[in-house]
Amino acid sequence: MDSTDTRASAHTNTGGVGGEGWSVAPEPYTAPDPVVLRRAYYAELAGRYYHRTMTEAEIDEALIVDFPDDDLVPPTGEFLVGRLAGVPLACGGVRLLDPETAELTRVYVDPRTRGTGGGAAVLAALEDVARSLGARRVVLDTRSDLVEARGLYAKHGYDEIPAYNDSEYAQHWFGKRL
Repeated sequence: MDSTDTRASAHTNTGGVGGEGWSVAPEPYTAPDPVVLRRAYYAELAGRYYHRTMTEAEIDEALIVDFPDDDLVPPTGEFLVGRLAGVPLACGGVRLLDPETAELTRVYVDPRTRGTGGGAAVLAALEDVARSLGARRVVLDTRSDLVEARGLYAKHGYDEIPAYNDSEYAQHWFGKRL
């Protein structure tokens, strides 16, 4: 078993507070299920921003140009997939910004399963990965229209912080001590 396999088993969440029936484990962001989830994430994110349905070509281009996710790999990052009853319905990534700070990104829960504990399960697993990477705090950015995301972060102990990046799409920045 290599170190990736060890980490996968160490970060599986089979329940817990608000996560009943969810499991979360690392998967390569280029594997089929993560690709489907990343596409759904971007389609919803961009669709809300532009107030229209995104075309497949627009999603393809964005995943290559704007959201490559190629830094979400060990030893400085990880991409996780959340499954409910074995079905991939949530995801998230974590990457080190510096030796003590990790950034959460691409946190997504399929709209049909929001409120079932998937977001909590993914957040807990991402925080575990951040700790295993040596981080002492996590940060993230989001937008005003992503109300569900902002609510999830606030519910799980994230506080609004000053901007830590200059992303043109970010309107809110959150942080949490681990």
